[in-house]
Amino acid sequence: MNKIRIFACEAQPVVVEGLTKILAETTNFILAGSAPTLRTALDAIRAEHPDLILVDQSPGLKLVFQFIADVRSTWPSCQPVLWVNDLAEVDCFRALQLGARGILKKTVPVSAMLECLATVSRGDVWIENALRESSTASNQRTGSRLTPREKEIVHHVCAGMKNKEIGEALRITAGTVKVHLMHIFEKTGVKDRFELAVHGRRLLGEEHAQDFARVEATPDYPPTNR
Repeated sequence: MNKIRIFACEAQPVVVEGLTKILAETTNFILAGSAPTLRTALDAIRAEHPDLILVDQSPGLKLVFQFIADVRSTWPSCQPVLWVNDLAEVDCFRALQLGARGILKKTVPVSAMLECLATVSRGDVWIENALRESSTASNQRTGSRLTPREKEIVHHVCAGMKNKEIGEALRITAGTVKVHLMHIFEKTGVKDRFELAVHGRRLLGEEHAQDFARVEATPDYPPTNR
């Protein structure tokens, strides 16, 4: 069985060395490479085609968020995991909107890190335990009961659009969008837009996977040759 190739965007050599040793002791993963900067990491992804990339937050969230979007457009099969010391819920939401598939704290035990890598490599979303525990109900239900219109709204929420923007896109009022969202929350068990973004891919199914990978670029991150 081929091992899952992990790439690390991490500037501290001691962290990379520790990660290398941890992954070497597993049967499922291998460290395919590392890079100290976002720019060199993006170039390496084009060359190495890893399955998953751990992205350190130290360059700053604005640059990291754009980097995640660039990863998804450069190599859509590479799953980004944001590797953080701490992150506010609103920033978790933004990272997921841009294509991150995991939010991993550097303080978690090794077992939790490996669980994160395994979960993301299967195509699922992994977030911190406290957030995942609050989302138990949504994991127990599916999106099969959603109407086509409700699925469209879930898709737009996961793309980061506000009610007014969704209404304009679907040619309905923002109030109608709000009513649809209430029905979606009731059917799926999610409690808010954050949980909907976390579980949106699973609710909508694999046929929408490519849509989630399409993220509009912004000028905040220094562009590289494409």
